[in-house]
Amino acid sequence: MADDKNVSSVHSEGDTDLTISGIWHTTIAWLGGTLALIPIIFASQLPLALGVAIFTEQGMAFALGLSLAIVFIKSPFKGGTNKSSVPLYDGFLALLGLGAGLWLAIRYPALQEELFVLRSEAAVIGSILIPLTVEAIRRTAGWSLTFIMLTFIAYALMGHHIPGLFQASEKSIEYLTSTLAADSVAILGLPLTIVVIVVLPFVFFGQLLLKGGASEWFTNIATALIGRSRGGSAKIAVIASGLFGAISGTAVSNVASTGLITIPLMKKGGYEPKVAAAFEAVASTGGQIMPPIMGAAAFLMAEILEIGYTEVVVAAVIPALLYYVAVFVYADLEAAKKNIQPVPEELIPPLARTMKEGWFFMVPFAVLIYALFWMNKAPETAALWSGASVVIINWIFGYKGKRMKAAEILYAVRDTGVRGGSEIVIIGAMAGVIIGILGATGLGEALTQALVTIGEGNLAALLALTAVICIILGMGMPTTAIYLLVSIIAAPPLVKLGINPLAAHMYVFYFGIVSLITPPVAIAAFVAANLAGANPMATAVTSVRLGWTALVVPVMFVMSPNLIMQGEPGDILVAFVTAVAGVWVTTCGIQGYFVRALNPLMRLAFMSGGIMLLIPNEAFASAIYLEIAGIVITFLAVGWEWMAKRQRQAASL
Repeated sequence: MADDKNVSSVHSEGDTDLTISGIWHTTIAWLGGTLALIPIIFASQLPLALGVAIFTEQGMAFALGLSLAIVFIKSPFKGGTNKSSVPLYDGFLALLGLGAGLWLAIRYPALQEELFVLRSEAAVIGSILIPLTVEAIRRTAGWSLTFIMLTFIAYALMGHHIPGLFQASEKSIEYLTSTLAADSVAILGLPLTIVVIVVLPFVFFGQLLLKGGASEWFTNIATALIGRSRGGSAKIAVIASGLFGAISGTAVSNVASTGLITIPLMKKGGYEPKVAAAFEAVASTGGQIMPPIMGAAAFLMAEILEIGYTEVVVAAVIPALLYYVAVFVYADLEAAKKNIQPVPEELIPPLARTMKEGWFFMVPFAVLIYALFWMNKAPETAALWSGASVVIINWIFGYKGKRMKAAEILYAVRDTGVRGGSEIVIIGAMAGVIIGILGATGLGEALTQALVTIGEGNLAALLALTAVICIILGMGMPTTAIYLLVSIIAAPPLVKLGINPLAAHMYVFYFGIVSLITPPVAIAAFVAANLAGANPMATAVTSVRLGWTALVVPVMFVMSPNLIMQGEPGDILVAFVTAVAGVWVTTCGIQGYFVRALNPLMRLAFMSGGIMLLIPNEAFASAIYLEIAGIVITFLAVGWEWMAKRQRQAASL
């Protein structure tokens, strides 16, 4: 990696925030850089070009070993994000994790061929990797996810003592540890493979954009476009954080970066601290459901469902639009209600100058879309092409006259592994362990059967229970990890009951993501509250109000696949129009403002009319009548408020 003396030359927002120094700093830099190179090697098919036969699982084992070493070097035993020195025991654990990963990578072909004979060797590797993965999860994701993983492990060991439906088939410790380590559908399975090969290239893409100054340009262009409108500061936050959140792959890190700019801007504009923090949290969270990238979850969904990536992206368009319509309307109404003025003119950069400074940042996205949709390239290939275009355009043009240096590219490679990449890999390994346990013990089928039984009697109860499960499972995790986990546990029962598979997976994904802004562990809202100096729980409650569509829209597209583009064009258009109207009117009711403050009766009318408009025609036999009633109530309520406003204006004259 680049020499440490060049650190000052790198954009501060993109540099690693490690406080360790000396040999450990150099070590983690090399480990992170090596981890980032693994997906590049596989995407370029370099081993094949060199005539070297390598199992994908070998690369995944090496990636896991590297990630474990990185986590134990940088993450303190007692929590937190960084440490100033590396204790001897953490150095030992880092070496042990790296060694076990290398051992598994080298021996994997033999273990696959003769697992029955070499089961004891595989068991030794598993007995090292699994406990280290649990501890790495604890240090990076906290106790909630650790508890989930320990619960599954405990079930694998003792589940045969449980009577009834959930009784597990008894397996020896040697069998379990060897299977979880060496089986291609366990720790080295699909979740880890997708994370390393597909997700990490997008993390690299995001790091290059950060190093190049794209985050600042996104904010500036949003300011130039809508800064002069009512509530402009909040709308800027929504656009900038939403756009970059779609790339970053985690709402929390996006809040921590873009929030440094957007939250002070909103507070200065007149928004309360908790409201400013809520807008940032909700906008960054919404980036995770925004096509075409969706925090890389779109690619995972396509792989798991075995459908085209394009189908996932198209399905995500209307739900994402409904989400952001609600947030924009709320920002506008809040500004009108509190008389919040546009962004001061002196803080608004000229549009022409802003475009001239950074128009080329649109090129990587054009490359991404072209590679994915027109050339049908694999997501990882498209991401690497886009990353390469970031470097090329920065070398040619430079943002604000500053061109990307070679050291910055090296730091982007390093930080891909060190900042977030290693943590995502660990969570991918955890998801693989859970999948392995579900298969080895029969728990997966038992859970599906239990939830299906509930759903057969009451589908609404199953949807509600699934939503709660997803919110709990998603607490504190990055986007890709959330989807990996909820797709394993919560989606199969919905599919088995006949719900459209894409709708089912979108449903669990949405409720997994909403955990980031939903109490009690609304981590995106809590981080934003810290930046704003606001009460964390009050911010979380406000975030739920702003992002309420994330709780409602998934139920809508389960009942009406038209909202995920599954149906006739005419039906899709009608569903979209009525949904937009419903979101707008309901948001007015929640906010308590339309063209003037709404009294309690009118708030009820707006909310009632909006909710009726949101109920899809296909929900049940008489749903069409509710929709008609919603149109009538909305028309009368809107008309009444407009007339009242005109009468008030006439009286003032």
